[in-house]
Amino acid sequence: MSAGNQTRVDKGSHQRTDQLMELVVSRTNMISAYRKVVRNEGSPGVDGMTVNELKGYLQTNWEEIKKKLLSSLYYPAAVKQVEIPKRQGGMRQLGIPTVVDRLIQQALNQVLSPLYEPTFTDSSYGFRPGRSALQAVRQSRDYIREDKRWVVDVDLSKFFDEVHQDRLIAKLRMRIEDRRVIHLIDRYLRCGLMINGIERRRTKGTPQGSPLSPLLSNIVLDELDKELESRGLSYVRYADDFQIYVRTQRSAERVKTSITKFIENRLRLKVNEKKSAIGRPWERDFLGYSFTAEKQTRLKPSKSSIKRLREKIKEKFRQGKGRNLSKFIREDLNPVLRGWIHYFSLSETKGFSEALDSWIRRHLRKVRWRQWKRRWTRMQELMRRGLPECRAVQSAFNQRGAWWNAGASHMNLAFPKKYFDHVGLVSMADVLNRTNR
Repeated sequence: MSAGNQTRVDKGSHQRTDQLMELVVSRTNMISAYRKVVRNEGSPGVDGMTVNELKGYLQTNWEEIKKKLLSSLYYPAAVKQVEIPKRQGGMRQLGIPTVVDRLIQQALNQVLSPLYEPTFTDSSYGFRPGRSALQAVRQSRDYIREDKRWVVDVDLSKFFDEVHQDRLIAKLRMRIEDRRVIHLIDRYLRCGLMINGIERRRTKGTPQGSPLSPLLSNIVLDELDKELESRGLSYVRYADDFQIYVRTQRSAERVKTSITKFIENRLRLKVNEKKSAIGRPWERDFLGYSFTAEKQTRLKPSKSSIKRLREKIKEKFRQGKGRNLSKFIREDLNPVLRGWIHYFSLSETKGFSEALDSWIRRHLRKVRWRQWKRRWTRMQELMRRGLPECRAVQSAFNQRGAWWNAGASHMNLAFPKKYFDHVGLVSMADVLNRTNR
């Protein structure tokens, strides 16, 4: 990649935006984008090119690509559509651009983000540098503690599929003078979706999965943020998840009605009435968390988050049948537990973590009981684990099932918590205790 004519984009309200494409294709920006794309890996797009093949392709073709970008003659390839499961059930449509288009979109994102970032509101937390879902959850808790104990929970129906492209392009034109950038983004929005080898043209939406999509979604929803802010409402938004906190049920009903009209009439997006509701914060989930009902509201994982974790752990146990238990804990179980409790480290209750730890240890004891198979083996192993012979015989020949035995006192004595601590099993209760000291 050769150095382009770099145009400096200064922070502030008087940024020069008529030569942004030179900044996009500059050597420094493209190298940074390349490193990010390679680091993120990801699946190949419609052309089958992997991130490992990108460097060699660019060495041969970058000058021609750059020339087309600068002359507004570059056209992106179609996006490969795939489906992934949603956390709440159902399937989510993702679009996978080619690695070359991911590179260009990442380069665009790196130039445009500093342009828009200072204009976004403080209550927007998704896909922004230095901001996170956990900050959004903490802000929600603080609003509830201010006695705003009614929540307006609005669900945007298939937001990424419903973005009005013409409105988005019009908003981009208001800040970006470089028409080459506008045309390129417009082409990315309208390029086809490849489904089972057939390309389908798109007239609305922006595909989830592209490096530029998060920024574009924030630009679209910034208009909603500004409207909520102008009304003096306390709200928190993370991507297309947002909640508004008010003091009374009557206020909540009024806000829900007026904001729904604004979203559908002004933004031309759809509100999912079945999933949208008003209620008490402890009756609703937000970003996987829920809240306690007492005056000094505390954070905790939602029931649905705990249910999904249990289902994921059960699947791990099904996949890990017959494996060495210590290796299974280290390679399969611990990464799941560590990642989950890290996200829920803001939790201010710990009863759920103790219950989950106990449930997981019981599952592990059940695995061990089944691995012993024969009654004589069970008797010998229980004795080896310190049980008296009489007790070991009674336990091994009790005719009960594996799950019952896993919760019985003889297996708890044979495999106490300190045993699992010794083999390295992550204890979520211990992690929370250390975090909240």
